[in-house]
Amino acid sequence: MSHTLSRLPSPLGDLLAITAADGTLHALDFADFTDRLHRLFARHHPGAALAEGPAPAALTAAVTAYFAGDLAALDALPLAGIGSEFQRRVWAALRRIPAGETRSYGQLAASIGQPAASRAVGLANGANPIGIAVPCHRVIGSGGALTGYAGGVERKAWLLRHEGALAPLLA
Repeated sequence: MSHTLSRLPSPLGDLLAITAADGTLHALDFADFTDRLHRLFARHHPGAALAEGPAPAALTAAVTAYFAGDLAALDALPLAGIGSEFQRRVWAALRRIPAGETRSYGQLAASIGQPAASRAVGLANGANPIGIAVPCHRVIGSGGALTGYAGGVERKAWLLRHEGALAPLLA
């Protein structure tokens, strides 16, 4: 199966998206993390062909709308069903965190019925190939710290401010 690699502008720098012919989103990351994007994509699609091309109109519109303030614009994007069963459960739980809210790794683990799996949840969070649309940036440390984010903690803070979630963390 062939996939398309596209570049999308954002206020945080260009994004790279990988989509299938049906428009399903398989990867989304910042352009300065190209190696990570390709590594995560190859992990789920060994040997898949990848060619540069335009992003599907629905993806372009959703990304543009999200950064313009429509925080639910990415929610309806069709996402690839990739990853292990555990990763898919974690990534589905991430999508249930509303914009403007955050969860700790422990809260996320409890939400999937595995309260002792905070570390495994953190690993699944870090292996998420579809950033922003699968909002791993909404997960913070139990004390409210903006813990690691593949796109950089500064971008995580920007995204949380954009969504209205950062102010309560600083109070």
